[in-house]
Amino acid sequence: MRVLIVGGGGREHALAWKISQSSHLDKLFIAPGNPGTAQLGKNIGLSESDFAGLASFAREEKIDLVVVGGESPLVGGIADLLQKDGILVFGPTKEGAQLEGSKVFAKKVMDKVGIPTASFKVVESHEDVDAALEQFSAPYVLKAEGLAGGKGVLICQDAHEARENASKLLSGELFGKAGARIVIEEFLEGKELSMLAISDGERWVLMEPSRDHKKVGDDDTGPNTGGMGAYSPVPEVTEELQDEIEKQVIAPVIQYMAESGIPYQGVLYAGLMLTSQGPKVLEFNVRFGDPEIQALLPRLETDLLPYLLGAAEGKLPREPLKWYSQACLCVVVASGGYPGQYNTGYPVFGLEKVDPRIVVFQANTRQENDEILTDGGRVLGVTGLGEDINNARNLVYGEIEKIHFTGMHYRTDLGRR
Repeated sequence: MRVLIVGGGGREHALAWKISQSSHLDKLFIAPGNPGTAQLGKNIGLSESDFAGLASFAREEKIDLVVVGGESPLVGGIADLLQKDGILVFGPTKEGAQLEGSKVFAKKVMDKVGIPTASFKVVESHEDVDAALEQFSAPYVLKAEGLAGGKGVLICQDAHEARENASKLLSGELFGKAGARIVIEEFLEGKELSMLAISDGERWVLMEPSRDHKKVGDDDTGPNTGGMGAYSPVPEVTEELQDEIEKQVIAPVIQYMAESGIPYQGVLYAGLMLTSQGPKVLEFNVRFGDPEIQALLPRLETDLLPYLLGAAEGKLPREPLKWYSQACLCVVVASGGYPGQYNTGYPVFGLEKVDPRIVVFQANTRQENDEILTDGGRVLGVTGLGEDINNARNLVYGEIEKIHFTGMHYRTDLGRR
């Protein structure tokens, strides 16, 4: 098979790493890719937003499958365009991608099919804010409706802070058009969990549970980020709990989309909170989690490519995925100042010194001559396997010390609890 991965971050490096191991693969292209993916396939100088260029390339190179990594091109309708050209795509259509592209759409779907989630109010004007806040008690959760790079959720400790942030969202000061409508909802307490399922529109196969860490600082302090690391498996998640999530969350969404004439072909990501009342959905994403997928793919024994192709064809393999018993931990190494303002262009030292048991997924890097330079907020995902999470943690944190670039920072507490 000839495969094109669309994207250039840590998620796409992880997908390229796994797909490159497939016995079904003939040629792998990544657009635009990064220095890490260049070691696994051929990087193509096309942006993930250049839909026409990507479609033209796929036709010329006789691509058998396009794997769309990120949410932006999916929400923008890249799958629809490619499918019109007869090109198989792993990723939902524009309508299906509303599950992530519109928090309002997702909440209405959950409400319609009875999926457990936080109670909510949709706010479209400054005048509606106070009335919505009266429905809940502090702390308040504010969500931008549209895409905000994983940072569109604000936790406000009092009504004054909530009003200020709601005003900034609605005015576009925060996240631009993504905040034109906002969702205000009740605050859920518990531990977060990520459950992913690969779907062909009618059937699905579950991936193992994983846990992301959104806050920038140790002990879940500081602002939200796109994700500072993840681990899998999640020790407290039993088979019974997975079955409950599958029946109450995954199955109803995929079935509802099919019945609505929007067959969901791709990966459905359910971000959950394990509350005292049971699991409740925080959000849906329409792509593999980043960094969750970095913590999942090293544990995946099964060849992933037939499942990606099967989802795109509407013929998902019937066999469940097989997983190694080892645990995996991914720690994100970020630029100084992230998730706020940061500088880029700093040389990354020490990658060649890292233990071969470690995989360093490159997320925001570029290469100039023989140097790898920082090129964004989340720079690397340092990932390793161990007999259990503690073993994986000790290995990963020991090897991170060999890596250096100006201003680098990372959480030191992942997997500690």
